[in-house]
Amino acid sequence: MTQVIIIVCYMGLLIGLGLISRMSFRGTAKDYFVASQSIGPFVLLMSVFGTTMTAFALVGSTGEAYKAGIGVYGLLASWSGLVHAAVFFLIGIKLWSYGSRYGYVTQIQFFRDRFESSSLGLLLFPILVALVIPYLLTGLLGAGGFIKAITAGSFPDLFTETGGAIPNWLTSFVICGVVLFYIFFGGLRGAAWANTFQTIVFMIVGIITFIVISRGIGGPVAATQAVMEKHPELLTRESEFTKLHFLTYGFVPLSVGMFPHLFQHWLTAKSAKTFRLTVVAHPIFIMIVWAPCVMIGVWASSALMPDGSLVVPIKHPPNSELGIMIGKLTGPLLGGILSAGVLAAIMSSLDSQFVCLGTMFTNDIVLHHFGKDRFSDRQQVMLARGFIIAIVAITFALSLAEPRRVFTLGVWCFSGFASLFPIVFASVYWRRVTRMGAFASIFATIVVWLLLFAASDYGKDRTFLFLGMMPVATIFTASAAALIGVSLMTQPPSQATIDKFIIPRPGGIY
Repeated sequence: MTQVIIIVCYMGLLIGLGLISRMSFRGTAKDYFVASQSIGPFVLLMSVFGTTMTAFALVGSTGEAYKAGIGVYGLLASWSGLVHAAVFFLIGIKLWSYGSRYGYVTQIQFFRDRFESSSLGLLLFPILVALVIPYLLTGLLGAGGFIKAITAGSFPDLFTETGGAIPNWLTSFVICGVVLFYIFFGGLRGAAWANTFQTIVFMIVGIITFIVISRGIGGPVAATQAVMEKHPELLTRESEFTKLHFLTYGFVPLSVGMFPHLFQHWLTAKSAKTFRLTVVAHPIFIMIVWAPCVMIGVWASSALMPDGSLVVPIKHPPNSELGIMIGKLTGPLLGGILSAGVLAAIMSSLDSQFVCLGTMFTNDIVLHHFGKDRFSDRQQVMLARGFIIAIVAITFALSLAEPRRVFTLGVWCFSGFASLFPIVFASVYWRRVTRMGAFASIFATIVVWLLLFAASDYGKDRTFLFLGMMPVATIFTASAAALIGVSLMTQPPSQATIDKFIIPRPGGIY
C-alpha cells in the first residue's frame, strides 16, 4: 500500500500541474497547439528529451538487455545520441523557421505547402496516426507490466486473477485519465511543463534506482562477475548482434525527424538559439538515462536473492524485469518513489503524442477542408480535445489485447517513421524533390513495411532480420530510391515554392 499511495500522490501532483497550466492558458488555438511559441531553452530541452524517453527507452531497454546483453546500449544510446542531435540541428531548426515564418502548427501543413498537394496531407494523416498509436501503446504496455511486477501479491483478495498485483488495464486507465486531464486544460504548454517536471524526476530517480539496485545485488563488480559466470555472452557486443545488424540499427533513430509530436515541440521555441542547449545536452542526457537501464537488464539475468533464487525468474511476464528488481530489492517507501520516477518517464511522452494527434485532426482535416474562418478559437480547441479523447479511448482499448514486448513493438513503430525521413530531409535540402516523388516514397514505405512485418510473424519474432540487416534499412532504402527516382522523372515544383522553402547558399549551392 505504501508504494501505491506514493504513486497516487505523484498522480495528484500532475493533476495539480494541469490546474496551474490551465490558469496560464490564454484561450487561443495557437496557445493550445504551440504554447504561443513562448518556450525557452531549458523547458524545450526537458520537453524534447522527455517526449523521446518512453517506455521503450526504460522498460524496453532493460527487458531487451536482459535477453540480448550489453550490446543494446550501443544500439540505443550510441546511435540515438549521435543521430538525434544531428536531426535536431539539421532538420529541427529549419522546420522551426518555416513554422515561425508561415504559421504552421503541424508537419502536414508544411508538407502540404512544400509539395503543393492537399492530397498528400490526406494520405499522411492516417499513416502518422497509425504509427503514433503503437508508440502510445509502448507506454501503456510498459507501465502496465512495470506496475504489475512492483505490486505483485499486494492485493490478493482484490485482484485474484493477477495474483494480487494491480492489473494492466487499471494502470492504463489511470495513466490515460491523468494525462488526459492536464493536456485537456493546458494543451501543449501543459504537456511541456509536465514533461519538464517529469524529466527532472525520472533522471534523478533513475540514478537513485541504479545505485539502490546495484547495492541490493552486491555492488556493480559482484553483479557483473555473476553475469560473467552464468551468461558471459551478455557482456560482449556480439552477444546477439552482428556487425551488419548493429550498423543498420543506426537508421532507427532517424525516426525523430518524422515524429509529429516532436515537430510540434520544435515549433514552441522562442527562437533558433533556443535549440542550442537541446543539441548539446540531449546526447549527454541519453547516456545518463540509458546506461543504468541497460546494465540493470544485464545484471537481472544473473542477480540472486539471499536465498539463492534468481531476482528475476526465468519465466516472467513481458516488460516486467525492471519492476521485479525494484520490488524485490527496495523497501516500500523507496520502491514507491522509484516507481513514480519510472512512470514519470513513461507519461512524459504520452501527453505530447495525444496533443499532437488532436492538433493534426483539427488543423489538417477539419480547418483545412471546412475553412478556418468557420471556427472560433474555442471551437478549434474543443475539436482537438474531442479527438484526443477518442484516441485515448482507442489506445486504452488496444492496450487490453495480448501484450507484446515493448522493445519489439517500438522498433517496428520507429522503423515506419524512420523510413519516411527521406521526405522531410529532401523537402528541406533538395529543390528538385516533387509531389509525385513524395507519394512514391510513402507507398514504397507502406508496402515494404507491411511485407517485412508479416515476415516477422507480425512482430512476434523479436530477432527478425532481413538479409542480415534491421528491416528498417530495407524499408528506408526503398523509400529513398522511390523518392529520388520518381522526383527525377516528374515535373519539378514551381519556382515560387522553391523560393519559399529552399534558401540559397553562398556560391549558388542549394
